[in-house]
Amino acid sequence: MPAKIFVDGESGTTGLGIRARLKAQSDIELLSLPLKQRKDLGAKKALMSEADIVVLCLPDDAARESIAVASELGDYAPRILDTSTAHRVAKGWTYGFPELEPGQSEAIKKSRFVANPGCYATGAIALLRPLVDAGLVPDDFPLSIHAVSGYSGGGKRMIADYERGGAPAFEAYALGLEHKHVPEIERYARLARRPIFAPSVGDFAQGMLVCVPLFLDDLPLKPKGADLEAALAAFPPGAGITATQAMVAITAILKAVNVQLFELGMWQAWSGR
Repeated sequence: MPAKIFVDGESGTTGLGIRARLKAQSDIELLSLPLKQRKDLGAKKALMSEADIVVLCLPDDAARESIAVASELGDYAPRILDTSTAHRVAKGWTYGFPELEPGQSEAIKKSRFVANPGCYATGAIALLRPLVDAGLVPDDFPLSIHAVSGYSGGGKRMIADYERGGAPAFEAYALGLEHKHVPEIERYARLARRPIFAPSVGDFAQGMLVCVPLFLDDLPLKPKGADLEAALAAFPPGAGITATQAMVAITAILKAVNVQLFELGMWQAWSGR
């Protein structure tokens, strides 16, 4: 029998994207509430009782409310995948980053509660965790993380602003340094010191670039670029993708959207020049 999946919050940007991808799967049956019943907690509870998996595509408070509804089902409660930030560092939840460490993929498969990683956090953790684990970057080293993403991640209002030409070509945001992805970056990159995270958005729909500049001479072991590449080459384990191959792919993406400003700086920083 096909797995039954209910996307709670299917009318939002994230929900629409997830539902479209799942719809293409022949081994999945998608469950849905009529529009008028989507805020009816009783109707939601009844549908959850039929589902094998519920994917939450909701703001944090609404996600917590849906978890409370699901918990009332006891042994009949579905498995939960939460795309919000509400449970990414919460006790009892498994972080949905399969490549994070050996055994993480199996833990996700067996978990009743899985928190989907944040987009920026995925890039930052993938860069930093291997370097911290290898001892090349101390966990208390002062770090800054710079990132640019496409506007589709900003929700319907931002999408509308960009598509009608009313938004800037490039804009920094979260200047109060309290971006909601920082706690999970700290936790899963194994950082003992809060990094400075400087996100920005560009005039392109989708795509993301996350950069962590490092003064190699300031690191205790004074590593070379080749040392960083060796640590990153094995991440994710078994993927067979080197950091250099990743840089080539990033450069191609930047050229495709005419964002070439960062290209020289990235290669110079990476090669140690």
